[in-house]
Amino acid sequence: MDNDLDKMLSTLHTAVAQELLDRVQSGEAKPADMSNAIKFLKDNNIDAIPVQGSPLDELLGALPFSSESIQDTLAH
Repeated sequence: MDNDLDKMLSTLHTAVAQELLDRVQSGEAKPADMSNAIKFLKDNNIDAIPVQGSPLDELLGALPFSSESIQDTLAH
């Protein structure tokens, strides 16, 4: 790709990431914003491991089923 195009795409990628982050951190993100942020992370191969005490760990703990039941379901 042309170097100018690479710079432009990189700038656009950064701007999208920053806009999504700003909306989430402000608490004003709508469901569509959250969905777009999740898709953006997934499309960029961003994964997370629920470390004890992290927000992701707290989210998992708040779900109405256990992670073991998910693993059992996926195994069958």
